[in-house]
Amino acid sequence: MASVARPPKDAAGGRCAYQGAPGAFSHEACIDLRPWDEPVAYDSFEAAIGALKAGEVGCALIPVENTTIGRVEPAATLVEKAGLTAVSEVWRPIRLALMAPAGARLSDIKTAESHPAALGQCTATLASLGVEPVEAFDTAGAARAVAEARDPTRAAVAPARAAEVYELSILRNDIQDSADNRTRFVLLSA
Repeated sequence: MASVARPPKDAAGGRCAYQGAPGAFSHEACIDLRPWDEPVAYDSFEAAIGALKAGEVGCALIPVENTTIGRVEPAATLVEKAGLTAVSEVWRPIRLALMAPAGARLSDIKTAESHPAALGQCTATLASLGVEPVEAFDTAGAARAVAEARDPTRAAVAPARAAEVYELSILRNDIQDSADNRTRFVLLSA
């Protein structure tokens, strides 16, 4: 849930950009902070910020800091250089789940795909499981790719909601290395 008051409804223009695929942490944060807006997915932080600058959306929600890994790059640097106004921020707890196609067993998993920031938040856990991290553009995008591949040796690290969206089985919940794993998102306006 939001750690600050929600910004006024008219600040968003009806559409809020985020980086990632449906089911990503940024998507969840968009829905929680701006429930009246349509969340709009973009493949990169640059594209989400660019959409705001071009007037395609009224705001963009971008992760900039995490309690486990520090700055979320390249997002934090892009926000600093964008010349946009931060109208609000929200700290969200981040709970990571390891998910795979139905029927896969934890002992079968060889690789776990996710956004580099998410992988950095569960490095010790993945190492203890003997699972190799593989970088992807997004947490939920990795879940989608794993679902499409149907390979029982591939898993994704993503929010539990992504398992529902992409019909994956959760092999283990709360795989983040820190119990106090949180990410700060900033809501940008032109």
